[in-house]
Amino acid sequence: MSSASQLLMSCTEAAEAIRIECNSLLLTERYSDEYSLAGCGPALVDLLLRQAAQIYVYYQGLHTTTAEVPLEEQTLVLKRLDDILSISYAKFYAFVFRDLPTCWRQLYTDASILKFCLSFLQHPYLYGQVPCAGAYQAPLGEAGCELGELVKILDLALILAGAAGEQRGRKWVNDTLELLYLVWREAAVPNGSLALKPPKKRTKLAQALNIASSSEEIDIEDVFSVAEPFTPPVKHPIRRVDDLSLEAFQAYMDNPLDLKLGPEPLIIRGSIRDWPAVTTNPWSKPSYLLSRTFDGHRLVPIEIGRSYVDEDWGQKIITFSEFLREYIDRSLAGAQDNSDDTPTASSSLKRPIAYLAQHPLFTQLPSLRNDILIPDYCYTTPPPHPTDPSIDQPELDDPLLNAWFGPPGTITPLHNDPYHNILTQVVGRKYVRLYSPLDTERMRARGRENGVEMGNTSLMDVGVVEGWDILSDDDGGQHAEEDLDAFRNVPFLDCILEPGDALYIPIGWWHYVRGLSVSFSVSFWWN
Repeated sequence: MSSASQLLMSCTEAAEAIRIECNSLLLTERYSDEYSLAGCGPALVDLLLRQAAQIYVYYQGLHTTTAEVPLEEQTLVLKRLDDILSISYAKFYAFVFRDLPTCWRQLYTDASILKFCLSFLQHPYLYGQVPCAGAYQAPLGEAGCELGELVKILDLALILAGAAGEQRGRKWVNDTLELLYLVWREAAVPNGSLALKPPKKRTKLAQALNIASSSEEIDIEDVFSVAEPFTPPVKHPIRRVDDLSLEAFQAYMDNPLDLKLGPEPLIIRGSIRDWPAVTTNPWSKPSYLLSRTFDGHRLVPIEIGRSYVDEDWGQKIITFSEFLREYIDRSLAGAQDNSDDTPTASSSLKRPIAYLAQHPLFTQLPSLRNDILIPDYCYTTPPPHPTDPSIDQPELDDPLLNAWFGPPGTITPLHNDPYHNILTQVVGRKYVRLYSPLDTERMRARGRENGVEMGNTSLMDVGVVEGWDILSDDDGGQHAEEDLDAFRNVPFLDCILEPGDALYIPIGWWHYVRGLSVSFSVSFWWN
């Protein structure tokens, strides 16, 4: 069975499953159940039911020679699905995400699945054609010819709603994206031959990055730049050790030098040397990351700006290829960087900075999750918070994984976390500074700002304190000189994380992180 046939079958089954579930809920009238679609109310369940039923009819019609659906009817179904998406997404703003009733996330996911099914039904890939080639015209307009539009529908379900749903959800979305990739390859290249070619040492990335080619395609070395516009000095180095056994690491936590403080930060070298992300599937190669992101078509949420506490900070969702091209490594776009790389950090502010920060990338892209391993250290028994038991969280079933990927100059401001953390450095280098939880009162923690609790983040900007950064009045003005002097007297530890290093950050330790080069890190929270 071809990939297109498998995808057709999957879409048919999904539309039918949504129709059956909605019909069952309307019959049983279980509208108080916020953990299923019923919690969204009978009107929305009925509206979703009718769109699912109509799309199911369209798919069944593929098996007849007389089936022909009027464009106006399909456009109306698409509009109704967009209405459902808009209604459900509006609920995301009415709750803190962790308190958002699951029904709204599932409604968004199911509507996205149906929208994908309807869009794919009219897509040229379904018929083994290259999109918009020759005389072919997509019934739903030029947008229907864009592969990115199909990917976008499902990626937004993953990013915004977590692809919730017990019967359908993340697994269906991930499986569908894999099938879509195969369909695309089979339609664009006979027999999918491109996928069988071994990677070259030097790869032409212009096509994948959507770079406008002139008469000669840009030829780019397939490795991220290691340039560091600014490198802070290390003044109080964190202790470094070679790869520790599980037992040795547990003993380190159990026998601190200062019983009141507990275990201190520690750099462990070599503990991730066998990761595929470092060896066979190197994340240092943009061509590899593109191959794992649908040749850059997948979407990622990024932060725009130097730091999330700056006035001009913002967020947006863009394709992975655009992230690489516009923000990660300007050489990938063939651009000349004429900035003055003087030994000050402020020079990095001449260019826009974007950061894929604290994102559950490996839930969204399971193929990348296979390139890393959870460190054994996350299965030890760490001590509680040394000064404030209220910060300790319920025990996690599994470590929480997050990705941190960005260009030089990205900053995570001084803050602390409610978990123990193993921060692994896969690509590039980062500067990290840490302050003891015993000095929490001297960190000048923020309070509630614009409705968001910021008590775990310091008012003090390490870059400004050290003179590495100069912020304008629009970015909050300058700190009072007496505040800077007082903060400079607080003891700290610091280091530069090299590729292959793992930094243990005990719970409660305040830490500031600065990307020095193109950098890709993975953090593991556990307790």
